[in-house]
Amino acid sequence: MTAPTIAIVGAGPSGCYLAQALRKKWAEARIDIFDRLPVPFGLVRYGVAPDHPGTKAVTQQFERLFERDGIGFHGNMALGRDLSLDDLREAYDVVALATGLAADRPLGIAGDYLPGIYGAGAITRRFNDHPDEQGLRPELGQRAVIIGQGNVGIDVLRLLSKPEAAFEGSELSPEALAACRAHPLARLDIVGRSSAANAKCDAAMLRELGRLEGLSFHFAEPLPAPESVDEKAASLRLAAFHELAERGASSDDGCHIHFHFGWTPEKVLGDSRISGVRFHGGEAGRNCLELSTDSIITAIGFTQQDPRLPGSPEAPQPDEQGRLAHGLYCTGWLRRGPRGTIPENRQDARAVASTIATDCAERTLGRPGFAALPEAVIARATDFAGWKRIQAVEQAEAPAGRLCRRIPDLARLLQIAQATPVGGP
Repeated sequence: MTAPTIAIVGAGPSGCYLAQALRKKWAEARIDIFDRLPVPFGLVRYGVAPDHPGTKAVTQQFERLFERDGIGFHGNMALGRDLSLDDLREAYDVVALATGLAADRPLGIAGDYLPGIYGAGAITRRFNDHPDEQGLRPELGQRAVIIGQGNVGIDVLRLLSKPEAAFEGSELSPEALAACRAHPLARLDIVGRSSAANAKCDAAMLRELGRLEGLSFHFAEPLPAPESVDEKAASLRLAAFHELAERGASSDDGCHIHFHFGWTPEKVLGDSRISGVRFHGGEAGRNCLELSTDSIITAIGFTQQDPRLPGSPEAPQPDEQGRLAHGLYCTGWLRRGPRGTIPENRQDARAVASTIATDCAERTLGRPGFAALPEAVIARATDFAGWKRIQAVEQAEAPAGRLCRRIPDLARLLQIAQATPVGGP
């Protein structure tokens, strides 16, 4: 069978895992990954907390796709701005969308439009020096409430309360830290709908919090014993919460962190700006919790911001195998919603790759691929060599105690990526 030409839109983990799985099925297929930024790796580069370089190390595996496995990288290519979905479908036998879900899901309650509310995704991208978030300077005040107790919420809590000296060896730039933490927080409340046993965070994330100096941990209600639950993950989570509770107040000067379980947001309080937030919970949901706050950070998941793509009510939705139309597929969060870790995207990509292989066995193939795109599109694209130049500059400019200094300015990223290397044409 003739190997297909394949275009993948999105160079994050879902797109890279899909390219990896498809290369194993077709050694000779032309596989190209497109991304709107001149840098690859998406969620890994900009969504993983910058003080978790170990998680970001998966990019070393993805680099081999471009260096050894013949996968093409074409950056600075935004769907709808530089090329259309029709352009890709006419040029390639297969098109797969792996653009993820980047928009923070709104609270959807009264008052959620007031100034002082920030999305955890946007704040994490600002901590990672994403070009889109350079204008973000969150005014958090002295007291903030995080709504959502998943790993994203715990990440933001840690980044906002962690002592500055503890960022040694991370990828966090001093500029990003100053933008997000103009003033130290005195108190952080983190509120979730689930019980402590069923909170959506991992025990390892809580133990990491417990290793930080200068933080105090408080719990409004007594915690169940770890042995009171049968599920192992829940037991480990409760044990980690107990460790935080036993540590208690370590300093009057550091940030005081308060955990609240079993509460659902009901209303944001305030007139011209937020002043607090009201929750309901308890038996039959009749109890009330009101927290005064200077700011709210929502960590309740992500949604689609592009009305043309899956996840938006107006867009076509995929079937269970990831098919959107003849020769058009999607994978990762775009297919199954904003849940699951980076490794889980690998399993999803493998399943979609199998669907693509099955469908291609029954189709006539032979579209030319990248060369068939409009000349203006091809001329605009940056390549993997351009990314390596960016990477070299970011590592060379690393401040003392940091692994790199990410370049937040899109114009400079493009300037470096598009520069002709010494000895080039």
